[in-house]
Amino acid sequence: MTSNNNNARLPQVPESEINLASLGLGEVAYVRKVTPRDVERMTGQKIFADPAKPLYCLYMADGTPMAVSDSREAAVANAFEHDLAAISVH
Repeated sequence: MTSNNNNARLPQVPESEINLASLGLGEVAYVRKVTPRDVERMTGQKIFADPAKPLYCLYMADGTPMAVSDSREAAVANAFEHDLAAISVH
């Protein structure tokens, strides 16, 4: 691999974090509470939801959003439908 001087200005991601991002890919997903505004930022689309009510996003192990639900239980069920073990992230 050759060295690129432009990379010297970029923060370097430790190898352990790169491995962590791929750990469980296709096997593990996580659920996190999000706001309607968070969902709009993720999707780039306006959504119509009560800003006072939480939403729950199911993410793949590498952080890719998979689905948004209006309950934690629905998000976990979505993970099981895709044969993924779901964990909660606070």
